[in-house]
Amino acid sequence: MKVRVACARILAGVIRGEASLNTLLPEYAAKVSSTERGLLQELCYGTSRWYPALEVLVNQLLVKPLKSRDADIMALLTSGLYQLRAMRTPEHAAVNETVSACQALKKPWAKALANGVLRRYLREREQLEARLAGEAGFQSAHPPWLEQALRSAWGLRATSIMDANNQRPPMTLRVNENKISRADYLATLSRAGLTAKPASCADSGIYLDEPTNVEALPGFDDGLVSVQDEAAQLCASLLTPMAGDRILDACCAPGGKTCHLLEYQPALSSLTALDIDPQRLVRVRENLARLDLEARTLPADAAHPDQWWDGQPFDRILLDAPCSATGVIRRHPDIKLLRRATDIAPLAATQLRLLQALWPTLKPGGRLLYCTCSVLPEENDQVIAAFINTPGFDARPVALDAPWGEATAQGRQLFPETGGTDGFYYALLEKPQTPSPDTDNP
Repeated sequence: MKVRVACARILAGVIRGEASLNTLLPEYAAKVSSTERGLLQELCYGTSRWYPALEVLVNQLLVKPLKSRDADIMALLTSGLYQLRAMRTPEHAAVNETVSACQALKKPWAKALANGVLRRYLREREQLEARLAGEAGFQSAHPPWLEQALRSAWGLRATSIMDANNQRPPMTLRVNENKISRADYLATLSRAGLTAKPASCADSGIYLDEPTNVEALPGFDDGLVSVQDEAAQLCASLLTPMAGDRILDACCAPGGKTCHLLEYQPALSSLTALDIDPQRLVRVRENLARLDLEARTLPADAAHPDQWWDGQPFDRILLDAPCSATGVIRRHPDIKLLRRATDIAPLAATQLRLLQALWPTLKPGGRLLYCTCSVLPEENDQVIAAFINTPGFDARPVALDAPWGEATAQGRQLFPETGGTDGFYYALLEKPQTPSPDTDNP
């Protein structure tokens, strides 16, 4: 299959909301030449990253809008424009290959359309870009609903959040300090010709100057190091598991935080790693095996403890709740296409339901760390406020004093930073040893 045809079919599936890039890309990568898989990934990720701006451009260049059934042609046109705007693809190749792909998509009528759109862009590029600078979504490359939500929540900071979302993410490592110190691993990387620097917030974190395949990382197969963003690495130290603790990692897949908790405190009594998706637990078990760690993995819904909890309370609970993922858009740019404003309220309801379900499984005196990879207060502070104000739940927020992020009313917010952390939210809740007089734990 030609690479631009594969790209059009992948992006059409994303545009229609059928699946994510993570789901579709491996399927179609197997159908293109091995030498073109890198190009396919660049086309899919790059077009998704800039899709809101590219869509504005396409609609400006079309005489009449495309029909919804022609999502593949919209995908083809936006990827063609991405090549002309951001890649080193020769202009004639970008135009000719895009036009040719229309035939392979069994839509020969679109050949003249694609040729006209791309060649008009090349002729009028400067005027078009200047005229559209004020259009919603064009300058920010974010869907208008999300741009509005970010500006409402964070004011002037929203611009830097969106700028970071539009960048390629850094590759960040977590050193297994049970096996090697961060300083020694940095030296090991240097000897292997890989330049890197220590993370500023996470004690075990390292930023590579340039991304590389994990196979090139010294000691990866031996468990010396894992790939994990610095923001996610902060969860273990915030939860502070103690020797002998019984831990629950709810919604654990793909297992990075599960493994880090076991590395951070090797003397745990037990760790239960829970996830609703049995297929995603396969990845968790693979990560545990590579790092020579042990945990009890359970395919179950955290919202229904009666189906999986043995009645023994946990000392610590990590709830990395399902969310909009608006803090990790640079890693998953198709979020710009897949998420809708109407998704946020149902997600917040799920997050609150999980908190309410898990709280009874926490030991008096125990702590629960709630986190999301969202930067929207509706999923973060507002969920925590709703929970602690719900009758029957005696939960006390613990202040998170840290030299990173921004303190919020209920927790702490990290924002996506160019060359730095992902966007992440944390709130630490403690269950009192003795319930308040006016509170009955459910």
